[in-house]
Amino acid sequence: MLGEDSAAGEGSWFGPASSGPWETARQIVETAPATYWLATVRPDGRPHVMPILAVWVNGMLFFAAGQGTRKARNLVLNSHCVVAVEQEPLDLVIEGSARKTRDDETLRRVAGRYATIYDWHVTVRDGAFHDTEGAPTAGPPPYDVYEVTPRTAFGLPVGVSFGPTRWHVGHS
Repeated sequence: MLGEDSAAGEGSWFGPASSGPWETARQIVETAPATYWLATVRPDGRPHVMPILAVWVNGMLFFAAGQGTRKARNLVLNSHCVVAVEQEPLDLVIEGSARKTRDDETLRRVAGRYATIYDWHVTVRDGAFHDTEGAPTAGPPPYDVYEVTPRTAFGLPVGVSFGPTRWHVGHS
């Protein structure tokens, strides 16, 4: 169930508390070409943060990573992650977990969003993305595609005086 609260008291910069603001926040970042930041946990517990290109499909967040990259190796051992992005008028921080998706239909939809938003064209084959040029933030091909399951999200307004909002968008 979707819940929210605000450091500013009743409601937030979106207005009174309701289920609509999470949808509004997601829609702000959903169609924009932006650099997202992914934080994962190394095997020794140290954080690892890298820029990624991410896309939203049917309300879910996806990103691609080369199989040998540090972020991919970290997620094998610990799926917990944080994804952050700024798209005015909002900084959005999403805490959750990431898991590989291998479903061809989902991968085709995600590939279509990457083509539309970032002009990155890939082929879906064997449960992964393949291309000939490589992706600067994803390492060398093939690329596994990860779906982020949000637990908690924070919306921090950019350039306004209202406080941040927290949404409980998944189960703990």
